[in-house]
Amino acid sequence: MAITGSCLCGSVTFEIDGAVGPFEICHCNRCRKVSGSRGMAAVGVNTADYRFLSGAEFIKAYAAPILYAPPAYHSQFCTNCGSPVPPPDPQGDWFEIAAGLFNDPINLKPDKHIYVELTPDWDDLSDDLPQFTARQLYKHRTGKDWPG
Repeated sequence: MAITGSCLCGSVTFEIDGAVGPFEICHCNRCRKVSGSRGMAAVGVNTADYRFLSGAEFIKAYAAPILYAPPAYHSQFCTNCGSPVPPPDPQGDWFEIAAGLFNDPINLKPDKHIYVELTPDWDDLSDDLPQFTARQLYKHRTGKDWPG
């Protein structure tokens, strides 16, 4: 059974066959600004399991300047309600969708906090989830030391 999702106003809709993870809470400055919150809770999805259903005409994309290395930070949002939304045609084998967009249970729980060195003073990461800095996350994902 498909897991459905949408923006706040329902103009943009999509579905997935299942979420594969990871389910990360990113505390970088950019994710905080896109989400308007302490961080962006995002769920990993295989591109082959994703179907964009409606609302491409309501999506606007923004590519922020590159900070460290390509690719740029991309965000898409609904022009009606401002919700972050997934792209109509994601690139690559895997991508992330903001967890709050799902209408149905995804049967995953957050598994880590990332970019914790950028967590603001007012944010208390008091749960037991693993915490990764950018350098630690790079090593975790690639097995290599941070370039530079």
